[in-house]
Amino acid sequence: QVQLVETGGGLVQAGGSLRLSCAASGISNYVMAWFRQAPGKEREFVAAITRSGGTTDYADSVNGRFTISRENAKNTVHLQMNSLKPEDTAVYYCAARPVVYGTIVRNPTEYRYWGQGTQVTVSS
Repeated sequence: QVQLVETGGGLVQAGGSLRLSCAASGISNYVMAWFRQAPGKEREFVAAITRSGGTTDYADSVNGRFTISRENAKNTVHLQMNSLKPEDTAVYYCAARPVVYGTIVRNPTEYRYWGQGTQVTVSS
């Protein structure tokens, strides 16, 4: 079982940056992803990265502004968020999908392990 802990959330002005980190008990055999959930909305895909880090996928709403990366030796995944907008305000979750199940997907039900989430608030 993988335990995930997100850090790095906070309050930032529009146009600012934040870097989220996800510390895990072991990620080398998992596709890793970030999702977010705003109040009253469904959880939505943000970004994902393959086990090797060679392939990434981004939601259209964050493409070009966010960057996902991973350090397998440190069991850590990052989400660098630049040019933040008020609509980026949400709780951000780290998720893990065993590679035996396949590669990157955007459906949150395909991810087996989840962190507790970290709040990101972007003021206008």
